[in-house]
Amino acid sequence: MQKVLLIGAGTMGKVHAKAYSEMDKAQLVGIVDSNQDKANELAEEVGTAAFYTFDEAMEKLKNIDVIDICLPTYFHKEYVKRAADAGKHVICEKPLARDLQEAREMITYCREKNVNLFVGHVVRFFPEYQKAKALLETGAIGKPAVVRTSRGGAFPTGWSDWYADFQKSGGLVLDLLIHDFDYLRWCFGEVERVYAKRISPREDLRLDYALVTLRFKNGVIAHVEGTWAHDGFAYKFEISGTKGIVDCDSTKAVPITTMVRTSDEGTAGVPVPESPLKKNPYFLELEHFLSCIETGDTPLVTSEDAYKAMEIAFAALQSIETGKPVTLNYSNVQC
Repeated sequence: MQKVLLIGAGTMGKVHAKAYSEMDKAQLVGIVDSNQDKANELAEEVGTAAFYTFDEAMEKLKNIDVIDICLPTYFHKEYVKRAADAGKHVICEKPLARDLQEAREMITYCREKNVNLFVGHVVRFFPEYQKAKALLETGAIGKPAVVRTSRGGAFPTGWSDWYADFQKSGGLVLDLLIHDFDYLRWCFGEVERVYAKRISPREDLRLDYALVTLRFKNGVIAHVEGTWAHDGFAYKFEISGTKGIVDCDSTKAVPITTMVRTSDEGTAGVPVPESPLKKNPYFLELEHFLSCIETGDTPLVTSEDAYKAMEIAFAALQSIETGKPVTLNYSNVQC
């Protein structure tokens, strides 16, 4: 039984708290939030203790194994280092940090303190995305060539409206599209070149839209679309290969289909509905991280993977600023 202390009782904190409360091999021993009402409410809901400062929780709780950080991005570095100083394994929500230098410092710090650092790139745990990757690996659609992804909805609300502050959140590209950057890199390897456009100036992030084109070293081209200008939330992807297409649309009753060409003449194939299990991906992600602590296995997403996704995001932001494509040699990307 691993004992978890959760930092943050906001939206993601609630998701993580509920997941831990349903696990057989985890015990949520406390929730920390400076907003006492939020801390009390969530703690009561999941049956644990509420604390209002990190120091109070660390003083009163014994035998903590893991500290889970669900705070705004610009607080990540401080609390990751405080957790590592206490000798606790760390789970941190994405993006890992607000800039690359901070992210590298956090990764190095945790290694030096001999604690695991897990980063919550949860898309890798969504069954639709896992199914699509499995189809790619079996060659079901041949050699992949062109990918289109779309993600977004309404502008997110958060503590002190921090998403609206570009210096704190990094905006749509760093906070939202990083999900797709991580997933696509998982599927297709390293990115060679990035070109990006967005419609909203930094001063107004509430109706933001961005389109990022990625060229991978293996030749795959991906068009990654993100929006904070629509109601609701939805995600889509389409992966086209030499033999067929994998298509996913979260708004459909059957979200993922595979279409395989029936002949070499290019005639249309038959859509084959897929039915992934509807388990909570956040539960699966956190359960996986805790399992890796017990077994010593390499996690599905490593802290280095999280760093690489940030590199792609910052290349996109650099392209937006300059109006030019950015070649990723991993030394010219500005933090």
